[in-house]
Amino acid sequence: MTSSGTRKYEQQRQSAIRSAAAVFAEKGFHGSCTKDIAEHMGIKQGSLYYYFKSKEEALDEVCLYGIQDYVQHMEKIADGDQTFEAKLIATVTSHLSSYREKNEALKVYNDERLYLPSERRRRLKKLGSDYRQRLEGIFENGKESGAIKQSVDCHFAAQAVIGMCNAWGDLIVRDPDLDLFEVIQNCTDLLFNGFTNKS
Repeated sequence: MTSSGTRKYEQQRQSAIRSAAAVFAEKGFHGSCTKDIAEHMGIKQGSLYYYFKSKEEALDEVCLYGIQDYVQHMEKIADGDQTFEAKLIATVTSHLSSYREKNEALKVYNDERLYLPSERRRRLKKLGSDYRQRLEGIFENGKESGAIKQSVDCHFAAQAVIGMCNAWGDLIVRDPDLDLFEVIQNCTDLLFNGFTNKS
């Protein structure tokens, strides 16, 4: 295959992944079939096997597509030399922005990945664990620098941030008119300032 042919194939394959993401996000893994994906893409069902050998492989590719970029962004954030506050803002911004950019794929990753066989889930779980551990590291560094209280449980804090971002991410996917900047601002304000008045 020529370089231009390879490039065209990759573009079509990305289109197939996005179509599968849209179908799985709307109908769920068990409620959809490869015919639905092909119809969404505007091709014949038989042509879809040029990109996926099975519906299960399509789900795996969608989940991987949804999570890879935002894990890579976390690596850059965690390895940077910014302050704790700057890293936490960058984390929330990256996480929530990923839902606007990869919308259906991240929703499918959160909702449908458990339907994959264990060997496929392991790869995805490792990526998710890497993300959480790097976020834990940001909190640990925050404790060391005195930016946050020594009593903070870094594992709990990382899970709480991820949970909040995933919950708002689901709303971002469902409501394209939701103001992403405002959501990011409100989430970071809550993380830094909490609910109560400070004396």
